[in-house]
Amino acid sequence: MAQTAAASISGIDDADRPWVGRSIERVEDAALLTGRGRFIDDLGTPAGTQHAAILRSPHAHADIVAIDLEAARQAPGVSAVLTGADIKAMTSSLVVGVKAPVECWPIAVGRVRYVGEPVAIVIAADRPCAEDAADLINVEYRTRAVVIDPLVALSPDAPVLHDGFAGNVASDRIFHYGEPERAFAEAAHRFEIDTRYPRNSCTPIETYGVIADYNAAENEFDVLANFQGPFSIHAVISRALKVPGNRLRLRTPPDSGGSFGVKQGIFPYIVLIAAASRAVGRPVKWIEDRLEHLTASVSATNRATRLAAAVNDDGKILALDWDQVEDCGAHLRAPEPATLYRMHGNLTGAYDIRSVVVRNRVVVTNKTPTGLNRGFGGPQIYFALERLVHKIAVGLSLDPLEVIKRNLIPADAFPYRTATGALLDSGDYPSAIARGVEEGALGALKARRDEARANGRLYGIGYTAVVEPSVSNMGYISTVLTPAERRKAGPKNGAQATATVALDPVGSVSVHVASVPQGQGHRTVLSQVVADVFGLKPEDVRVNTEIDTTKDAWSIASGNYASRFAAAVAGTAKLAAERIAARIARIAASQLNVEASDIAFAGGFVLSKHNPDNRIPFSRLAALSHWSPGSLPEDLGHTIRETVFWSPPELTAPDDEDRINSSLCHGFIFDFCGVEIDRTTLQTRIDRYVTMHDCGTILHPGMVDGQIRGGFAQALGAALYEEYAYAPDGSFLTGTFADYLLPTTTEVPDPVILHMETPSPFTPLGAKGVGEGNCMSTPVCIANAVADALGVSDIVLPLVPSKLANIVRGVERAAPVGRSAVATPRAGDRRLHGEGSASVNAKPEHIWAMLLDPDTLKAVIPGCQRVDKVSDTHFRAEVTLGIGPVTGRYRADVELSDLDPPRAVTLGGIANGALGFGSGEGRITLEPDGKGGTRMHYVYEAAIGGKIVSIGGRLLDGATRVIIGKFFAALARKAGGGGASESAWFARLPLLARLTAMFGRRR
Repeated sequence: MAQTAAASISGIDDADRPWVGRSIERVEDAALLTGRGRFIDDLGTPAGTQHAAILRSPHAHADIVAIDLEAARQAPGVSAVLTGADIKAMTSSLVVGVKAPVECWPIAVGRVRYVGEPVAIVIAADRPCAEDAADLINVEYRTRAVVIDPLVALSPDAPVLHDGFAGNVASDRIFHYGEPERAFAEAAHRFEIDTRYPRNSCTPIETYGVIADYNAAENEFDVLANFQGPFSIHAVISRALKVPGNRLRLRTPPDSGGSFGVKQGIFPYIVLIAAASRAVGRPVKWIEDRLEHLTASVSATNRATRLAAAVNDDGKILALDWDQVEDCGAHLRAPEPATLYRMHGNLTGAYDIRSVVVRNRVVVTNKTPTGLNRGFGGPQIYFALERLVHKIAVGLSLDPLEVIKRNLIPADAFPYRTATGALLDSGDYPSAIARGVEEGALGALKARRDEARANGRLYGIGYTAVVEPSVSNMGYISTVLTPAERRKAGPKNGAQATATVALDPVGSVSVHVASVPQGQGHRTVLSQVVADVFGLKPEDVRVNTEIDTTKDAWSIASGNYASRFAAAVAGTAKLAAERIAARIARIAASQLNVEASDIAFAGGFVLSKHNPDNRIPFSRLAALSHWSPGSLPEDLGHTIRETVFWSPPELTAPDDEDRINSSLCHGFIFDFCGVEIDRTTLQTRIDRYVTMHDCGTILHPGMVDGQIRGGFAQALGAALYEEYAYAPDGSFLTGTFADYLLPTTTEVPDPVILHMETPSPFTPLGAKGVGEGNCMSTPVCIANAVADALGVSDIVLPLVPSKLANIVRGVERAAPVGRSAVATPRAGDRRLHGEGSASVNAKPEHIWAMLLDPDTLKAVIPGCQRVDKVSDTHFRAEVTLGIGPVTGRYRADVELSDLDPPRAVTLGGIANGALGFGSGEGRITLEPDGKGGTRMHYVYEAAIGGKIVSIGGRLLDGATRVIIGKFFAALARKAGGGGASESAWFARLPLLARLTAMFGRRR
């Protein structure tokens, strides 16, 4: 090959050694580090572009009874206000991930099924106008019962989300490999574990963005979006927009501010914004805000797993019994249930286990739909498998590392076919572990553990060994179908990467790939790979990673996912460059009077291996097809451009026994760590973390380590901080970074990164994926260490101090009898109870009259727009409130009952608006204070839900003190002067609870 030939020429100095394998400076950094990146919101828009804002549901499950759009449509700058009925008329249902008569739209049609689901979209001259108008939309909901827990969703009496599913079960399949029944019957031991892997998500700096333009004359859509792929979704989008694929131009911006998988989930919004453009006849732009992204973009699936193992006395695992219940949220959008089936071939991990039985159930719940997140499927699988290995070791009084080693696939077994069908391409797992133990100084870490325990500290060591699959087989998702259903649908399998190498009239080299980077350094690595083939420097090669589906070469497998860049995309670029290099070598041979086999590429020249002085500048030969095509050797063809579509033959469709090679290549990771848990705070501190990787040929060592560090940081978040939390009523509780906690540089320790290389025989460069592995290995490694430190068998992520406190100290006891019975609000407990008091310098009769006067209420309620008196005991109010990043309008219905003028009254009612919903009932009593004033006392119960809950208690508490203080100060002024005071407990109540207690009614 050209690269090898160039490296073997005598007399070439070290500067001409291959660029692949060197940590050269990243091409991308100059622009990114100086603020000159070109992200979607930085790019110009066509003239007349309108801007969209989305009104989202505050309810997790409700029928849409009525929508009043008139005020919004009359608002300044508004072009259109569209609802589900409007979008449905212009589009088709999105593809559902299983065979079922279920419709899925990019906006709610008749019913909402999760908090944050789009209900209406406003298109206006600018974003502020659109948001203001969205606040004017009045939606009447009729709430339904909610199901949040995937195991509860299996119950026959659970609320049903979609009539087309059997209850809430979208898919139920059982798989059988080997002889698991015999293994369990004959094994000396059976070990079993139940795990719940939580919902979490990747949180890129840049959120979703779409600019869509419909051309009515051509019936075509031009869409610019920071979409990651896979581009199989292009067909889903075009089908939903009711146009052929060649009428949907999908483009990506030059830069993307991270993705880690989640930007695949932008596609429903592409459909929604494109339909909006068609409705208004103008381009429409939408940029997602952070609250929208956390609440309503895709998250990872949460999974309930029961895993059992048949085990011999020596710790050898004979069989596995998997029972997995996958929660995909409210809608099963393509490519889900990909997260469940991507790892199907790897259910035995790094272990030589020949018998497996599996039950996979996919359920829907009233939570945000799920999608691809870094490592998708791997964290869920390995958390159960590696926790079980740890439990086996404890149960048999063995060293966990010894149990791992006894079950590893032997080094001489590769390529190794797993029981469920994966073909593990290469590796030496025992050697990797041996090197990891030695180079990672495990012995010293054990000594530190022993010393810490001798001093009474909580210290543990955890291990994990995992296989990291990369370059997904498109056919794995069809494993959700039965063999008969697959035969009827036709074969789906393989992976395809696309690369184009082109030469211009001055001999410059350009490379284009159909893979959208999100920080991986595509341009740098591709320039290294192609420069090696042509004997050039990386700066001589220009790389373009933008995608334009109307102009560029691409396939449905295009995109940047499943760690496929180094193994597939970079390798395909090498193949394309080598095809052109072979043609140039023939031209050079004819001009240098040597055989083509004697030609090499080095130092910017094409030359004879045996006589390097006999040479021609590369640029001169590269430009020849442009300037003098007639001088080319006969039958050579042009040397201007070469496009390669590479598809490996190892990725076949599932067979009739449901075996599937779900990925092309498989790296190996061995991790161990020491953790210490503070006995007082129950904080977990990573004392030392060692991670050994075999990702095949390393193309750029610096970026490989960067990918490992990035995956480790995200995995540390999953282990210790991050979780999408939902209240029992489906309200989303973690809508800001005050409540959805992410690790920062101060919390992320520096891992010890080790490497060995066993090149893959299945990829052009021998490379395997490395970008997702620690997301799979690190959460369970830390969990095993914490379990070792605490001596417990059940561990639930994330390992926040409150969960560890329940383990170490037991569940907190109820307050002793005699203390206040008022309950402090807790996350997930939306019923709030409270009491408080205040003094006003006016007589009770005066205060009573003020509470019943709509003009007074309007004057004293902060943000009140109007109060209408329906009757003497019934009022309607409109209030606009801003909390942290969110501002919204509330509409409240208030009724008075149990009137005892002027001493007491009960206020009850409901409030709905952009911030969410609330209800409550409160008793207010007025007593003379003996000084001419009144002492007001409150006792109430309230409930809150919707977007307001997602903002989080930290922001709410601060805003509460200000708003409630303003209310009482204004009331005191209206009453004739004086001051107001609040009880300490009242000052702690969340905002909406207090407001609904003043004018709310229990639902």
